[in-house]
Amino acid sequence: MRGRLRGFGRTAVRVWRSRRARWPKRIALALALLLVVPTVTAAVALRIGYAGDIEDGTQTRGRDAIWLGHAWVDGRKDDADLAAFAERIRGTGIRELYVHAGPLEHNGTLPEARYPRARWLIDAVHRTIPGVRVHAWLGDELATEGPEGLRLELAASRAAVVRSAEQILDAGFDGVHFDLEPLHSGDQDYLSLLDDLRALTKARQVPLSVAAHQIDPLPALHSVAGALTGHPKWWSQAFFAQVARRVDQIAVMSYDTAMPLESLYGGYVAQQTTLALEVTPESTDLLMGLPFYYEEDMSHHGHTETVAAAVRGIRLGLGRTDRDRERFGVAIYVDFAAREGDWTAYRAGWGCVTAGC
Repeated sequence: MRGRLRGFGRTAVRVWRSRRARWPKRIALALALLLVVPTVTAAVALRIGYAGDIEDGTQTRGRDAIWLGHAWVDGRKDDADLAAFAERIRGTGIRELYVHAGPLEHNGTLPEARYPRARWLIDAVHRTIPGVRVHAWLGDELATEGPEGLRLELAASRAAVVRSAEQILDAGFDGVHFDLEPLHSGDQDYLSLLDDLRALTKARQVPLSVAAHQIDPLPALHSVAGALTGHPKWWSQAFFAQVARRVDQIAVMSYDTAMPLESLYGGYVAQQTTLALEVTPESTDLLMGLPFYYEEDMSHHGHTETVAAAVRGIRLGLGRTDRDRERFGVAIYVDFAAREGDWTAYRAGWGCVTAGC
């Protein structure tokens, strides 16, 4: 086997050195440069973005949120669980609970059987953790990249989603939070839905919040990704701004980045924080996501996407862009996958609103 490999290697060298290979070599070199140079440049920029001193005052404003799993409304959690959770977040800036009460049906409706213990949770939270709001987290897969899912282009589906939001508010929730994916940049039907939802929540005097895709780290990257893979992933900064203007809270899902190094992930989060701050109105709460879970796959490397790196990146981006912004916080994803080290890193890096938390 080794002899054959050596023979193949010598043949390959002769072909590569041949005059006839001149143009193929130039094309190969050009392609390599097109792929390698931007990648290296971007990596260097992110690493630089992770360096530097953290500005004073870039810590919790008492406007943090956490996504909570379905067990809180389907009967699996009880008073003892809530007491333990209340102790867990004591002294932190967590004031918003996004509790999974869905998912929606593909036609936009929401069966009441999905949240049988909602009233217990809402009343218990208000009694046990005063000042904390309970939002219904609703979502569904969109039919943007496959045949199955919620179709926002259908007026009937959008109307059903609004009725589902009204239904969930009638159940006593303090607000409604939407996570619809995959949601492509520029989706006008989504903006129309948000306008209708905002009319409802404004009339009810409750907050409307959404989970948001990441923003293009390079100009029009979502268009390139969409053309090559069919999955744009990112939103343009302009579309992010359009969404942020229509809601009370916008939470950036700043995880699942595929970054191979912790420093690159932190630099990426710093960049995302800056991009979001630049276009989020002062009247909207901007929340940056923290990964309270550990997985190893193509999109998420648990040893690099750490809470500590995310918090440092958020603080760097905040300090460089809008250090004194009050309507700013972090959003923790997700309670049922969190480890003790995640909570420790959150408290140590982002701080507390009371001493000794």
